[in-house]
Amino acid sequence: MVDVREMHTADIEAVSRIRVRGWQAADAGIVPRTYSDAMTVERDANQRRQWWSEPGRQSRDLVALGDWDPGGWICFGPRRRELPGAEPVGEIFALHVSPDLVGQASAAGSLEEAHERMKSQSFQASTLWVLADNQRTRRFDERADHQADGTPQDDAYDEITLTELHYQRVL
Repeated sequence: MVDVREMHTADIEAVSRIRVRGWQAADAGIVPRTYSDAMTVERDANQRRQWWSEPGRQSRDLVALGDWDPGGWICFGPRRRELPGAEPVGEIFALHVSPDLVGQASAAGSLEEAHERMKSQSFQASTLWVLADNQRTRRFDERADHQADGTPQDDAYDEITLTELHYQRVL
């Protein structure tokens, strides 16, 4: 069992460390090294502080607690590309776990808690995007009952275009 709680401003440094280290470990060999090497905890924490203080922010952040510090982080909220007249759908914007905790329950516990909170907000489904070449993350998402629906999108990382795949899970 993993303890998952709302993120606090005091968690920003730990979350930035998790996010940067998570990107660098999980997407090594997929995302251009120039992109991941340019990520710093300090820059990410500064951006996160600005983002955290934005009025009207609809996303929610949870942290999975490790022995003494957050060991995982998940961010979710209403789907960014809501379709007119469609049922309300939530989106997982980011899920990162400290590389030394990969394979433990932090990611799965965070995702399940996010799903429960989405349900309580009357979301009917959960969606997310994952890099097509990140097989480990795709397997994790599939074990969590997310299914690829065949919708791709391309994103540029240091002028290298990578394809992401859309996954969805009925809540």
